[in-house]
Amino acid sequence: MSSDPSPTGRTVRMPRDERRRQLLSAAHKVFVDSGYHGASMDEIAELAQVSKPVLYQHFPGKRDLYLAILDSHVESLLSKLLDAVQSTDNNKARVRATIGAYFEFVASDSQAHRLLFESDVARDPDVAERLENFNQTFAEAVSRVVHDQTSLPESSSILLGHALIGMSQVAARAWLDQERSVDLETAIDLVSRLAWRGIGRVDQEAPAE
Repeated sequence: MSSDPSPTGRTVRMPRDERRRQLLSAAHKVFVDSGYHGASMDEIAELAQVSKPVLYQHFPGKRDLYLAILDSHVESLLSKLLDAVQSTDNNKARVRATIGAYFEFVASDSQAHRLLFESDVARDPDVAERLENFNQTFAEAVSRVVHDQTSLPESSSILLGHALIGMSQVAARAWLDQERSVDLETAIDLVSRLAWRGIGRVDQEAPAE
């Protein structure tokens, strides 16, 4: 159990997992509002209404907090995308489901997407490694489908996986920057139709070896 003095002076006890979620939620807001470099442990502790010793009991430093938040978002988004890839045997529907999963993640928590892909510490080795692992895992999942159902070699299939997630990331970011001027379902439909018209024909139009 973690504890912290309440405004009345009494100790408020909270299960460790619940306290951790509370601290991560506060840290997430501070990182989004101030960026990693502008955030401070003092500010996070104040927003979470805990003392700094309680905060340090759970997270030794600001970097540990940031990486824990990043891990949570990466795991959540990757899980949604992998489920979408495996959700149907119809490839056209599979492309739409995958792009839909990405846009729906952004729509449900745009700040999570910004923290993942517009971070002011994107070049930190541990942050970069997590994002690269995310991209590679997703690309490999797409490549397995492409490789199994086309004559393309594995290297070309992985490249298409990276292209699909790159298209999703750039389009979703533009959608946010345009303040969702296109409704969600229309945005998903437009991007998925574009992706399918490319991926659906790439094997027929592949150059001869």
